Amino acid sequence: MRIAGKFPNVRLRRVRNSEWIRRLVSENNLSINDLILPIFVRDGSGIVESIKSMPGINRYSVDKLNLIMNKAKKYKIPMVALFPYTPKNKKDKFGTEALNKNNLICKSLKFIKKRYAGIGVMCDVALDPYTSHGHDGVIVNKKIDNDKTINILVKQALLQAEMGCDVIAPSDMMDGRVGAIRKALDKRNFKNVSILSYAAKYASSFYGPFRDAVGSKKNLKSDKKTYQMDFRNLNEAFREISLDIKEGADMVMVKPGLPYLDIIKSIKDNFKIPVFAYQVSGEYSLIKNGIKNKLINDEAILESLMAFKRAGASAIVTYFALEIASKIKKNTN
Repeated sequence: MRIAGKFPNVRLRRVRNSEWIRRLVSENNLSINDLILPIFVRDGSGIVESIKSMPGINRYSVDKLNLIMNKAKKYKIPMVALFPYTPKNKKDKFGTEALNKNNLICKSLKFIKKRYAGIGVMCDVALDPYTSHGHDGVIVNKKIDNDKTINILVKQALLQAEMGCDVIAPSDMMDGRVGAIRKALDKRNFKNVSILSYAAKYASSFYGPFRDAVGSKKNLKSDKKTYQMDFRNLNEAFREISLDIKEGADMVMVKPGLPYLDIIKSIKDNFKIPVFAYQVSGEYSLIKNGIKNKLINDEAILESLMAFKRAGASAIVTYFALEIASKIKKNTN
């Protein structure tokens, strides 16, 4: 890039020396419209349970979802994402509970859709919260069987759509699942249900607290590197994105977030499709504990989220959604 002008005629500090001018020339901004709020649900009644590895984040029994949904409504957060903490006695090697019409996700969908019109609901399509082994698919001969898993994922997606889910989000990373789900949704006249594909989901060390939150960490005895992406690769992400778009994905997700800003930018520049970022549990807990221990201040939250916007993210799944929405609202009043 050619630089026009030179010092002292050009003084770049002139457009930084007041708060009002910094606002005028800012290239990127974060709004509440950019936020997706993840919510963890659990069985029982009257329960709000803190998650030790994720300070400030709770699991809610279905009857207590109003406590967090009322805040989402107050701040006009566009969409929430639901994740279940499945009881151990309801897990098996096939993830059967994923297809139960009375499972936690189905109950939560009914609760939210009855009371909170105007807020979108996104549901993960994957088996890891439901399997006794903690993997996203079924195991045959000690390997994740791609095609047998897809058959179950299609049924899971159809059930979620039937219960009122707005955005089906396959996070399993099986080959061909987007096309199979899109075909099944259209056949059942769920043509207006969107698919947000976790198209570039990397095998990452940043998922630990989330696995605590959904109760799969202790069950998982091996890694997920045979289906989640190798963090050394960029071009592979292009192939994943290309295939998922061709198969019918409306939006794509990059997960994790901050360590993969280059992936977000490259995908946005090359595909011109809505790209979502997931600021995952490990990122959240590191920042939260850094603030708690006074290693950094809470401005780091906004800085981290702005990095996603600067890279080209259309929206961000973040556990900071309510916290940052409160600050944005105060600053705009």
